[in-house]
Amino acid sequence: MSTSSRYDSLRKQSRMLEGLIQTKLSSYSKLAQSVTRTASDLEAGSADSERFRDLGNDLEELLEKLRDTNEETSGLLNDTINPPTSTMLHTLQRQRDVMQEYTREFARTKTNAQAALDKVNLLNNVRSDINSYKAAHSSVTDSLLGERSRIDSSHQMMDETLNQVYATRDEFGSQRSTLSGINTRMGGVLSTLPGINSLLGMIHSRRRRDSIIIGCLIGSLTLFLFWYMTG
Repeated sequence: MSTSSRYDSLRKQSRMLEGLIQTKLSSYSKLAQSVTRTASDLEAGSADSERFRDLGNDLEELLEKLRDTNEETSGLLNDTINPPTSTMLHTLQRQRDVMQEYTREFARTKTNAQAALDKVNLLNNVRSDINSYKAAHSSVTDSLLGERSRIDSSHQMMDETLNQVYATRDEFGSQRSTLSGINTRMGGVLSTLPGINSLLGMIHSRRRRDSIIIGCLIGSLTLFLFWYMTG
């Protein structure tokens, strides 16, 4: 293939790559602007995040191909036997300028988008730390409230038990007072009837005498039966 034909082929390839880069770079820049305005679009796993990453990879590959094409064109035009025309040199310089401009724009857009992503990650980390702090303290607070509730319940049970003890003590005191009153009244009745003590003594003596007589009688009968059975 002649130098002219090879040059034309490389120039066409360069223009094709420039067109693809310009289209993708435009989409990349719009997506980055949207992401910068609403940083949440760059959250991990989102559709915009995946698209942004894919576009960045495509642009890096296309810029590398354009760089290789321009280098090959430059090497082709360094032929001393068939020196390039001024138009060829001007076209090569324009291609280099375009590639540098696209490279700078891509790097600037990627840097701005990455800054937005870092900001989102920082905010997410701070939010996560705050939520963890709240959850930890909420757990401690719930535990303390539960312990306080159990202590209050224990105090209530103790109060009820003490109230029952006091009520029982009061009831015993009332019964003791009642018994004391009965004993006092009985003593009063007995003191007003002096003959009753003598009567009661005679009754007890008669009971003891009857018990002795009955015991002797039973013993005599037992001895008589024993003598009768063995005689």
